[in-house]
Order: sequence, then structure tokens, then C-alpha cells
Amino acid sequence: MATKIRLQRHGHKGYAYYHIVIADSRAPRDGKFVERIGAYNPNVNPAMIDLNFDRALYWIQTGAQPTDTVRSILSREGVLLKKHLLDGVKKGAFDNAEAEKRFEAWKNEKVATIQKTKDQVAAEKSENAKKRLAEEVEKNKAKAEEVAKKKAEAAVQAAEAEAENAAEEAPATEEA
Repeated sequence: MATKIRLQRHGHKGYAYYHIVIADSRAPRDGKFVERIGAYNPNVNPAMIDLNFDRALYWIQTGAQPTDTVRSILSREGVLLKKHLLDGVKKGAFDNAEAEKRFEAWKNEKVATIQKTKDQVAAEKSENAKKRLAEEVEKNKAKAEEVAKKKAEAAVQAAEAEAENAAEEAPATEEA
């Protein structure tokens, strides 16, 4: 049986998320699968990946072939690097402790990069919110000035009308 590591689509139109599954290459995309090893949601920033690392590594070592998208996900999560390092241990290039040390160094760097990205996105979001708030305050000030002008004009017109009424009434009282 030729096994593949591939994505199984879920969700609705315009909002897809995926399960990462091990399946027979002849099975339909959303059909029968051997094992579910994770989930991938590209709709959030950064994309959410929930992966059972040990099972993914097991299946890669067993010979399951990932699709292109899954290969990039596994590479991003470090499964392919770990396989590469374990192959180096098998060949005698270095020992298991060195492989673990290299993998942990890579993992720490990756976590720092992801955290930096998350912080940058959060900073941009708060900056945009501040900018929108400042623009809204400016618009509200402009509207308040317009309303004040209209009220002042209405008050002046009312005062003029009252003065005219008083002027009209004054001669009428003097004549009487």
C-alpha cells in the first residue's frame, strides 16, 4: 500500500481548514484514512498548525510520501530536519546527543522567529487601532465645529427675528 501524508478538507466555502492524515494514495481526498496526525488552519495569522510530531516522524521514516503542502508544513515544524538528523546518526556522522542539540537550537530559533512575527502583527494591529481612533476624533471635532456653527447661525437668526418682532410690536404699541 502506497501511503501519503496529505490534507483532508473541512469547513465551509471560503473558510477551509484541514486535517493532516495518513491515507492510501488511491483513497479519495476526503475519504477513508489510516490515521489523523494533525490539523492545519490557514485562516489565522500566523497559520495554526497542530501536529503530532512523533507520529509524523514515524510515518516519514516508514516511507509515507507527503504532498507538497504537507511537506512544507512538516518542514516548518521540523519533522524533516529531525529525520535528516536521525539519518546522520545512523550513518555515524555524529551521535544522538549532537543531533538533539542541533534540533533544539533550530527549534529555539524557530520559536523566537514566530514570536517576533506575532509581536509585530500585534503591534501593527494596535498601531492601526490608534490611527483609526485619532482619525475618528478628528472627524468628530470637525462635525462638532459644523454643528456649533449651525447652532450659532440659528441663534443669530432667532435673535434677528426676535428683534424684528420686537421692533414691529413697539410701533404698534406706540400707535395704540
